[in-house]
Amino acid sequence: MDLVILAAGMGSRFGGLKQIQKIDEYGNFIIDYSIYDALRAGFDRVIFIIKEENYDIFKETIGKRVESKIKVEYAFQKLELLPKGYSVPADRVKPLGTAQALLACKDIVSDTFAIINADDFYGKESFKIAADYLNKIRGTKGKYANVAYYVANTMTENGAVKRGVLGFDKNHFLTDLCESNVEFSGDKVLMTPLDERIPSKMIERDTLVSMNLFCFTHDIMDYLEERFPKFLDDNKDNMLKCEYLLPTVVDELIKEGKVTTEVLSSPAVWYGITYKADQENVEKSLKALVDKGDYKKGLW
Repeated sequence: MDLVILAAGMGSRFGGLKQIQKIDEYGNFIIDYSIYDALRAGFDRVIFIIKEENYDIFKETIGKRVESKIKVEYAFQKLELLPKGYSVPADRVKPLGTAQALLACKDIVSDTFAIINADDFYGKESFKIAADYLNKIRGTKGKYANVAYYVANTMTENGAVKRGVLGFDKNHFLTDLCESNVEFSGDKVLMTPLDERIPSKMIERDTLVSMNLFCFTHDIMDYLEERFPKFLDDNKDNMLKCEYLLPTVVDELIKEGKVTTEVLSSPAVWYGITYKADQENVEKSLKALVDKGDYKKGLW
């Protein structure tokens, strides 16, 4: 069972590679806790999607530490990973988003897999939920899932964070995924959609949001490839900044009736370093989990 880790981002708001920021006294990173939890849930291979120029530092700092515990593969997100006949401006630096990133491992990943961000702590409960779902959908197509979090469990006091606010039907199948900035506002949370045509509004603290922990079958790759040219055509005047985003594609596929995505709520609390000021709280929170016995001291 594969875990794909999206780790090609530049971490611009944090000011560096968040993925290799030491987070405890043993020199572990947030990503170590994710892999540790994934192993406990039954995942047996991890695929890192990284920028090729970061390969050596990832291999030395993370890969070597975990490769004796779990099978490790690498895939490279490159700007030139594009449909035939397309190109990006020479001065474009950032990769083209999470949908392009996932395509980088198309020929490596198994028929069912989960994905996560490298710099988010997801909690052991969430990996168990994902693993159980993946075991249930083996041999199927188009039956995806999102392991969702209560928005108040995903916030930082240091500023707004980007979350996918979820809408779903009575059977907990996703109907809408609205990428938004969210921040505390009194007893509630202010949701500001990234699509400026949608007005901001207050949401309850127990509203479910996506942290990019999706469970997929391999056919998602076909959809990503199929839609990539249209995305590039639609953004031909914004090629320096546009991003081909996985949640946006999933939202489109759901609304077109091509796939289903079950919303699986998790009680876990998210920890992450969106801002430098988040570092201290994350360190204290993870130390408390170690002291409580949820994690082995030193992990590895």
